[in-house]
Amino acid sequence: MREQLAGRQEIEVFLPLWERRSRWKDRTKRIQVPLFPGYCFARFRYSDRLRILKSFGIVELVGSGGQPEPIPDAEIDAIYALVGSRLRYEPFPFLAEGMEVEVTRGPLMGVRGRLLRKDRGLRVVLSVTSIRQSVSVEIDAVDVTPL
Repeated sequence: MREQLAGRQEIEVFLPLWERRSRWKDRTKRIQVPLFPGYCFARFRYSDRLRILKSFGIVELVGSGGQPEPIPDAEIDAIYALVGSRLRYEPFPFLAEGMEVEVTRGPLMGVRGRLLRKDRGLRVVLSVTSIRQSVSVEIDAVDVTPL
């Protein structure tokens, strides 16, 4: 989607949405909500950053040290392709190898460990620190949440 920013330069704006059920007392309805709450993607010139920051609803730009950091085109293109497809999708917690997670379903519910990739699957590594030993168990990504 292209929009005018303050009547000047054209910028590209992308707000990916997903459809979810919302329940009220008397009915259930499907509504569209942002896929990444609090984030809207925009392509703009670096020189326009201050004007963008002054726009209504903009709190800050993604980046570090006060400098905006571009999101790789491949990542945005992948989300754009997904949103444009007929596939069902929904938000999912960001999981990265090595992060501490908690198992949220199944016989290991409540157990905490570190996430590990092995072959094509995910494993949770459980450790006994005092004896410096660990064990890993295969697990589905939907069964863990980051801590």
